Amino acid sequence: MNPQRQPGAVEPLTHPYRPQSRSPPRYWLRSNPYQANLLRDGVRRYLQLPADQTVLILHAKVAQKSYGNEKRFFCPPPCVYLSGPGWKLKQEQLTARDLGEAGFRVWGYMGLDSMGSSLMETQKLSFEEQPDSKGFGCAKALYISDADKRKHFRLVLKLFFSNGQEIGTFHSKLIKVISKPSQKKQSLKNTDLCISSGSKVSLFNRLRSQTVSTRYLSVEGGAFIASARQWAAFTLHLADERYTRSEFPLREGYIRYGSVVQLICTATGITLPPLIIRKVSKQYAMLDVDEPISQLHKCAFQFQGSDRMYLCLSTEKVIQFQASPCPKEANRELLNDGSCWTIIGTEMVEYTFSESLACAREPVSPVPLIAALQLTGGGDVAMLEVQGEHFHAHLKVWFGDVEAETMYRSPKSLVCVVPDVSAFGSDWRWLRYPITVPLLLIRDDGLIYSSSFTFTYTPEQSLLPGQPVPSDVPQDSDKLLDSIHQEFTRTNFHLFMQS
Repeated sequence: MNPQRQPGAVEPLTHPYRPQSRSPPRYWLRSNPYQANLLRDGVRRYLQLPADQTVLILHAKVAQKSYGNEKRFFCPPPCVYLSGPGWKLKQEQLTARDLGEAGFRVWGYMGLDSMGSSLMETQKLSFEEQPDSKGFGCAKALYISDADKRKHFRLVLKLFFSNGQEIGTFHSKLIKVISKPSQKKQSLKNTDLCISSGSKVSLFNRLRSQTVSTRYLSVEGGAFIASARQWAAFTLHLADERYTRSEFPLREGYIRYGSVVQLICTATGITLPPLIIRKVSKQYAMLDVDEPISQLHKCAFQFQGSDRMYLCLSTEKVIQFQASPCPKEANRELLNDGSCWTIIGTEMVEYTFSESLACAREPVSPVPLIAALQLTGGGDVAMLEVQGEHFHAHLKVWFGDVEAETMYRSPKSLVCVVPDVSAFGSDWRWLRYPITVPLLLIRDDGLIYSSSFTFTYTPEQSLLPGQPVPSDVPQDSDKLLDSIHQEFTRTNFHLFMQS
């Protein structure tokens, strides 16, 4: 029986996703005409009003191992954010099925992946709605015991609706296990523990080294705060000291003590003024230390050009604190507790999907992630290889609302035929402007996985009969050699076709 269509909802496809196929096909796959037309109409509506559901996992790059009965909880604690209008659409669908609001509530369980240990503790997550309508959950009691001998692990997040329906399973990035912060002078040979310019970090402060007093540098209401509840990830950039603050060009390389840096909130884009990062030893800022910064080091941030003013917290406020000079040691300045921060690298992984076209009888996982694109061939036989993770044989590549013939190669590779430009409309060849379409991956049951990649066709430089040649188009433009030009960046992939 076909599910009834709710007013204003997109008609779902009726064939379920069947992941139990054990021998993935190695031939080209394409939907049958009826299915393709039905799906294309739905994809067009999705592109006009995307009903995405996003799961964002934030976590630290390293975790300190516990010993004996001691439990060193991960700091900062792993956080999960749920965002996107698709969650609201799902709520309306569940409400229409007489499940009520209670059936929509999302619950989660987070723990360590089971490799290397049979007894893995998980922590239940409940999600509270924030002012920006995002759902927020935090796993504050996760740790790795000394019985676990792994050097790396991943976090595993399982999400469910409160009616028992499974949403999916989501993994963090790889986390390195360390015994304790390195007290030795860090070497750039051990890049796993160094912090590079452009990487993301978290800063936290513990008054008198007490865990209960931990506060994290965060941003709320457009201002920097010291939060006991939530932490923010900041992009840490090296700056060129020869330039003024207004210019502030960024540099590559590893962060060293004494460097001028800039902290930019990844969520809001709000930034602090240029800061000089200093090593902290026994509550003294060391002014003459020039060595790479390591994970979980104590450090301080001096405002560039100031008279010994440092970034400091006072309860929930972030203020400036003036350090005291040391009469006997000119290379040291005395700080207070609130000016001493611990720095740690962070990672973020984002999973986005849309159930607006699908009958969600199966979990949305594994959620494919696109990492790179590779174009081969040209003309009428251009091929695009999609590289990434978590691919399977039930995925097809779509260029906007046009399905491409797709072949599954491996969990990290899909290959598709680039659709001819005529698929986007018979009159498109006469346009003078490029057309850019988003790249989507769509599962057999209609589940949509969006991406940050786009594909751009550049039209021929020819004109309609009798149309005057504009001044910016050369008279001999129709004599250009047939060519294909690639331009690949993280967010755009352009196919320029000229004739």
